[in-house]
Amino acid sequence: MNFGEGADEPVKTLLVGMGNPILCDDAVGIRLAQHIQSRLGLVPDLTVSEECSIGGLNILDLLAGYERLIVLDSIKTAIALPGHWYRFTAESLQKTMNLNNIHDTNFATALALGRRLGMRLPEDRDIHIFAVEVLDNLTFAEQMTGPLEQAFYTYAEEILMEIAEMLELRLELYQSPCSDQHISP
Repeated sequence: MNFGEGADEPVKTLLVGMGNPILCDDAVGIRLAQHIQSRLGLVPDLTVSEECSIGGLNILDLLAGYERLIVLDSIKTAIALPGHWYRFTAESLQKTMNLNNIHDTNFATALALGRRLGMRLPEDRDIHIFAVEVLDNLTFAEQMTGPLEQAFYTYAEEILMEIAEMLELRLELYQSPCSDQHISP
């Protein structure tokens, strides 16, 4: 089980699926959170918020009191294939559509302000962002694009294994309902 540095207590962790379920590939963070929650089940000191579409200062209320944050989101760089994913911490925060809103405060600024106001928020090194490359995050659709749907169980299991390692959990191999191939950690 995860323990804080020098402490005997588990690390209180929040896992958040960011996105909009009706904006095509923008739903990938939500779908990942649902998949990961179903695979992990109940884990002590882990809270899963499967669907989060808030940003700016509003997100501070959600994060307050947690020591670690895991964000699942979409990213559109146009330099990688759909389903390619990136992992980074808030120390090297890259802008994504959901973490930066032109009508509101961006994620990094909201964190800095919350900390200055004395809110108990995860440190930047304890904010882990998993961002999946997408094709279309602007079209209204309840289905993701074909390439993202077809690769879902592959990248979902890869991300799940990274998160399980972070949480110090052991998971069994998972067989995709779409194929006979096993995903290995």
